[in-house]
Amino acid sequence: MSRRTYNSPRRQQQAAATRRSILEAADRLFARDGYPATTMEAIAGEAGVSLKTVYLPFTTKSGLLRALWDLRLKGDDADPPVAQHEWFREVLDEPDPARKLQLNARNSRAAKTRIGPLFKVIRGASEIDDDCGALWQLIQTDFHANQRTIVDSIHRRGGLRHGLTLGRATDTLWTLNHPDVWNLLVYERGWSPKQYETWLYEISCAELLGTLTR
Repeated sequence: MSRRTYNSPRRQQQAAATRRSILEAADRLFARDGYPATTMEAIAGEAGVSLKTVYLPFTTKSGLLRALWDLRLKGDDADPPVAQHEWFREVLDEPDPARKLQLNARNSRAAKTRIGPLFKVIRGASEIDDDCGALWQLIQTDFHANQRTIVDSIHRRGGLRHGLTLGRATDTLWTLNHPDVWNLLVYERGWSPKQYETWLYEISCAELLGTLTR
């Protein structure tokens, strides 16, 4: 007789809670000590679990970092990519170009506030770890593709300012919305997240639509 797998909803909830605890512990240690100095043993200790419990769902430290990125970017534990989340679909479904860019600026602020110092952690890790390097490149590629989807939804309605191509508009929005710009303005120059959101909305409208919001 075959052995039946026991997988109760309560056990699933406990596993999800443990996973989240490990990710939160890793986030704290990565931010405080950096990626190279943070060991899987330290993460296990911070989370209050065994080392095996840390390795089982993530396999490697770089795998754990990738899972942490997914959690912070999407804002939840859902598997679908960014383009399938409701907050992104809202941008695409909005018919007004200016309102579309306003929603994009709102989403940018929310995501970057969640992610915070993780940008620096991943970029630093990419210089010493091939898997983290691949993650950083994937982030750049996916981010550019998502911005292109938004710009294309404006372009198809004839909303881009005269003479601006789809490619140039995508590169412009990608640059304005890039995490490096957030780091410069918020962390280096002390802007508030709300000030960044307002600036991104206004400069996006000026550059892509040729309109002023004030």
